[in-house]
Amino acid sequence: MGEFRFKRVLLKLSGEALMNTQSYGIDPETLTSISRQIKELHEDEREIAVVVGGGNIFRGMAASSSGMDRATADYIGMIATVMNSLALQDALENEGVFTRVQSAIRMTEVAEPYIRRRAIRHLEKGRIVIFAAGTGNPYFSTDTAAALRALEIGAEAILKATKVDGVFDSDPVKNPEAKMFERLGYIDVINLGLQVMDSTAITLCMDNALPIIVFNMGVVGNIKRVLQGQPIGTIVTGGE
Repeated sequence: MGEFRFKRVLLKLSGEALMNTQSYGIDPETLTSISRQIKELHEDEREIAVVVGGGNIFRGMAASSSGMDRATADYIGMIATVMNSLALQDALENEGVFTRVQSAIRMTEVAEPYIRRRAIRHLEKGRIVIFAAGTGNPYFSTDTAAALRALEIGAEAILKATKVDGVFDSDPVKNPEAKMFERLGYIDVINLGLQVMDSTAITLCMDNALPIIVFNMGVVGNIKRVLQGQPIGTIVTGGE
């Protein structure tokens, strides 16, 4: 077993990751699998925050391109992330893990408002913190929210969970000859137009030297392997 490299991390999950093979919504088995993997890290006394997207329920960009007001579409997308966050909270608590949802949009009946110092205190007390509703502002993605929250809480890395093994030079689903990168610089991601995170999120990470590790969430145990420093997925750093 390798030694854990990180004490406090932020896990970024796409909404699509919760669907599995479904075309919409949340697959209960997938949600349970993710929760159990997070629980395993929690039992090893790691401090874990999570940001979940909302694309399995509503995609603001798609609605905007179809004629909906962009800000309105983005707010609906933020609400979708709250729904996913509450579902993940329920799954984690069914596994016996204390969890708090903090929302950037005030919904006091179902979630705490986002307060940075309170979030850090929850982590120090061994609670999982799920950040919902993005940044609370339209025109910003949940990728950017993940980078922002990770920096605010002092996370040592962003773990970007995907359906493939890492970052490839082309779509590995369509191209079996696609090459996976083991390591990339932030500038490489931007210059090559690689779909790791959006450019705002990448720039935030670059300016603050926050590493991003992209890995396959579908392989059970991969989150723990990443934290142990095993060579899983693609790491995006300053390229030293």
